[in-house]
Amino acid sequence: MGFTLATWNINSVRLRAALVEQLLRAESPDVLCLQECKAPVDKLPLEGFAALGYGHVVARGQKGYNGVAILSKLPLTDLGDRDFAGLGHARHVAAQLDNGVVIHNFYVPAGGDIPDREQNEKFGQKLDYLAEMRDWFRAAPPERSVLVGDLNIAPREDDVWDHKKLLKIVSHTPVEVEALAEVQEAGGWVDVTRADIPQGKLYSWWSYRAKDWDAADKGRRLDHVWATPDIAGAAHSSKVLRAARGWEQPSDHAPVFASFDV
Repeated sequence: MGFTLATWNINSVRLRAALVEQLLRAESPDVLCLQECKAPVDKLPLEGFAALGYGHVVARGQKGYNGVAILSKLPLTDLGDRDFAGLGHARHVAAQLDNGVVIHNFYVPAGGDIPDREQNEKFGQKLDYLAEMRDWFRAAPPERSVLVGDLNIAPREDDVWDHKKLLKIVSHTPVEVEALAEVQEAGGWVDVTRADIPQGKLYSWWSYRAKDWDAADKGRRLDHVWATPDIAGAAHSSKVLRAARGWEQPSDHAPVFASFDV
């Protein structure tokens, strides 16, 4: 059973429910993983999504912050969630498709503005979160799994608009890049997006601060699709839907897609 999956930090699903519906109509992925939903599960605007065929939902939420959801045309089994770093945040949820593929939807903490855990508690929380992800995957290596989400790190030099200028900016510092690499190695994860699009600048996030985000094009690839080696070879058709960043009242993130013939 092949399927197409998309991941999108929606930055308030209630505020941008119309954009989610626009994406579902235009692209019709089988599965859409959302992050930063900013709503309790009982407040998610699910009726509109169900009307478009996305009646299967596995989600975790909280009022005003964080929140992750998996919307699907295909049946889902809820596999639970983990509270990495003990933050008490709704930042992870997992579900399984009927073909046995497990989907992990993550929203890794952004980490604040100062890349120093002594000066900035949020940066320490981010590093602790990543360390626990690493240890979990080492202890229980995943199989037939896809990991998606806003991981809040742009790991490669061509994942940011200027590598040298961003080396001391949270999301591209060497310590974060190394921590993310350890998570990836621990699970044997393959970066599906870069396997499909190995060369060139590639971004999924553009700051609201830019007057003309498109012209400035000072982006970062913070949103990722990974897969375990046993199914990574079946992935194809990766893309970032850059146009969505220019929709009316947009999220500052664009959706990232991949298809799997499994």
